[in-house]
Amino acid sequence: MPSTADDWARDLCRYVDASPSPFHAVDESVRRLEAAGFTAISPDDDRSTPGRWYLRSGGALVAWVDADRSADAPLRVIGAHTDSPNLRVKPLPDHGALGLRQVGVEVYGGALLNSWLDRDLGISGRLVVRNDDGRLEHLVRDDRPIARIPQLAIHLDREVSDKGLLLNPQTHLSPIVGAGLAEPGAFTTSLAAMADVDPADVLAFDAMFHDVVPACLSGPDDEFVSAARLDDLLSCHAGTEALIAVGGHDSIRDVGPAVPVLALFDHEEVGSVSATGAAGPLLHRTLRRFVNLDGRRVRGSLALSVDGTHGTHPNYTERHDGEHRVLLNGGPVLKFNAKQRYATDAPGAAELRQIAEKASVPLQSFVSRSDMPCGTTIGPATAASTGLLTVDLGVAQLAMHSAREFCGSQDPAMLGRLLEAALAG
Repeated sequence: MPSTADDWARDLCRYVDASPSPFHAVDESVRRLEAAGFTAISPDDDRSTPGRWYLRSGGALVAWVDADRSADAPLRVIGAHTDSPNLRVKPLPDHGALGLRQVGVEVYGGALLNSWLDRDLGISGRLVVRNDDGRLEHLVRDDRPIARIPQLAIHLDREVSDKGLLLNPQTHLSPIVGAGLAEPGAFTTSLAAMADVDPADVLAFDAMFHDVVPACLSGPDDEFVSAARLDDLLSCHAGTEALIAVGGHDSIRDVGPAVPVLALFDHEEVGSVSATGAAGPLLHRTLRRFVNLDGRRVRGSLALSVDGTHGTHPNYTERHDGEHRVLLNGGPVLKFNAKQRYATDAPGAAELRQIAEKASVPLQSFVSRSDMPCGTTIGPATAASTGLLTVDLGVAQLAMHSAREFCGSQDPAMLGRLLEAALAG
């Protein structure tokens, strides 16, 4: 685990830069877990022997430490999500006009569309390719500025400053990817070249655009982190490092009294209803098969849904509840909602506050204005599928769902310390 808050923030930047897609985020967490002694397991394998294990499924990952604890030892689960709002490439994307080649996209999640304009974009994702044994998956990425969505000049939209920018996702968001005539199959050919495979062997792809500017510390004293996909790669990074800190010892006997688990889900930004989403069977099935979920003690078990939190915006304070100001670099944030859009209740909040006190980590509290709708997280789905006491929390940020987000540089380390203490039981 990084030794200082600044070191932690810089390591977060490295994690974000390594993870332009959910599949790459899982790959980066796996790389770190394997370096700490974790081993892959298949969902169809028999129940594991004591050890450090992980199971990956597309853009999702479940990892745990089996220290041969008694069958009624409690569970401590950290949950986060690997996906972020972005622009996903359509199956037949090649089109263009006026001597410019373009790629058709769908908007994934609640993206701030204007933030994708006038930005240098790369491409990443996965290919499914035929081979002699059936099919193989290849991760692909190109961090060159190969695409751009130019905004319409103000001279041609004189009302934009007064009435705001209105974008039609079908007609206004197709990135320009080159000059010349658009040829069917050109985009697939470019992905095949990244994987060094024959385009004729590409059966399908999941591809998306990303901001190519590296994550960085910003502000005159490095007070902030400026990066893409902080929602929710910040939490994925903290959860991965916390599990390694708790379970990566020379002897797994040094793990605390609980069974520590990390669950990184895909598709949270579009509702979590998928085979690899929090509302799907992945976590429940994995815990039942490998970690004896049904035999675990309820008392002492805890699931943490860790996701980005709205910091109070200094230019829009009226959009926040005045009694619940959330500050950057003020510590992790407990999230509350009476309609259970967040899973936190009084017993869960009390338990996490005691964990935070022991870890010397300050906590803040967030609740939406009563006259504004509230977003949701993986928390309610996790609570419903596992039956565990579940708490929603996260790090405060600004520009949530922008192509480039913003948080305090001291908060990620505080979240990491809190998660480590929670996993330790």
